[in-house]
Amino acid sequence: MHRWLFVAVGALVVAASPVTAAGISGQYVEARTCDVYTGACFANADTSLTGKHAVMAWKVDKGSLDNVRLDGLGVVAIVSASETLGLKQTGKGRAMLLVDKKANEAQRSALIRLAKQQGGELLSNVISIEDTAVELTVCECEGGGCATLQAGPARIETRCLDFKHDKGCGNELTYYPPLSRGVQAQPAMAVEHSFTGKAFNETWKDSERRGAFIGAFEVR
Repeated sequence: MHRWLFVAVGALVVAASPVTAAGISGQYVEARTCDVYTGACFANADTSLTGKHAVMAWKVDKGSLDNVRLDGLGVVAIVSASETLGLKQTGKGRAMLLVDKKANEAQRSALIRLAKQQGGELLSNVISIEDTAVELTVCECEGGGCATLQAGPARIETRCLDFKHDKGCGNELTYYPPLSRGVQAQPAMAVEHSFTGKAFNETWKDSERRGAFIGAFEVR
C-alpha cells in the first residue's frame, strides 16, 4: 500500500471518456471525513472506519471544453465510498453531481464531463445530478488555506493549518494526495464539511478536521 504524496491512487488512475480542453484552469476545494494531513499511526487507526465521504469542487476561471466556454462556472462532486478514500477501492462507491444553475445546456453537459474526467473512477457511478447555485470563494489569507463552498446541500469552510498548534503528533505530513487529478493544492483545516442531501440516504457533518485541500486545477 503506497503512502507517498505524489503516488497516484489506484482508484484515480482510470480516465473518463476523452475530451478536448482548451487550457481550462480554476480553483479547487476538497474536504473528506478523515485527516489528509496526519501521521501514519493516526491514519492507520482510521482505515475503513472514517474517510468514506468527500466533497470536491471545481470553479473554472477560464477555458473551454469541447469548444464550450466555461468561464465563471462551477461543478461539485459528492462521494460516498465503501472504503476510506485515498486507499485502493475494492467496493463500488456512489457519487452525486451539483452543476452550476447558471450554465446553459451545452455548458451543463461540459461541466459534467469535466467533473467525471477530473474525478476518474470515483465518479464512475453517478446516481444523481442536480442544478444549483455553486458559490466557491477562495479568500486571501496569509497561509493561502481559506475558502468557502456553498452548493445546495454541500458546504465547506476551511482555514489555514497552524503546523505547530494543529499537530496531533510530531511525525505528520500530507498523508493522502487530493482526490482530483490535475490539482496543485495544500492541506487545510476543514472548519465545516457537511452534506445534507438525500441522494445516499445518509448525511454527514464534520468540523475542525485536517481533512481539506485548497488550491488550483488545470486541464490542458
